[in-house]
Amino acid sequence: MITAITRALSSNALTAMATNTSSQMISETTLKAIGRPGAILVDNKISDDTKKYAAAKEFLYQATCLLVFATIIVPIFKHGTFKLAKKYLGQVRPEINQFKNANEYLDYYKLATKKMQNRLASLSKDHSENKFTPELRKHLKTTEHPETFNWIKGAIETGSFAGSVLGLAILAPQISHATIHPALRFLGLEKPVDKKLDKQA
Repeated sequence: MITAITRALSSNALTAMATNTSSQMISETTLKAIGRPGAILVDNKISDDTKKYAAAKEFLYQATCLLVFATIIVPIFKHGTFKLAKKYLGQVRPEINQFKNANEYLDYYKLATKKMQNRLASLSKDHSENKFTPELRKHLKTTEHPETFNWIKGAIETGSFAGSVLGLAILAPQISHATIHPALRFLGLEKPVDKKLDKQA
């Protein structure tokens, strides 16, 4: 049991996930979307109606954050940062020109950080070698510790982090404000706004 846990904690997959901003944010937001409403629902100090309303509102907010992050922040900031780095640093650091986009680099990085045996098995299994240049494929197949070009990953992670701060602090609250209350009314947890009273006020 202990050996299995140790192996899992030291696995390349877990290490890659722990150092990946996108994975961290998605995991954290998913846990919040489950944990916070759950904590509200088991609170016996508040009424059932209040619990349902508060739990639904919290779930919808976290779900909105997750949606914003996955559909806006990741595509724009991750890929945008890579394109900027390639455009402005490509002549100084030509190694970035070996990769077509951020996804291809991250696929390479994932393979390069694996042990040789596991790397070769992955290459033959999912045909990942077809994604890379002949030089990179040879590097992955013949080098025990291939170059990972960590500065490229650093650039991508910096962009993802900046995007997560801007998106979750500014964009997500604006979108959630516009969508949560209509959703709560649709679910019957919030009364419809009386437009006549609203105008009189």
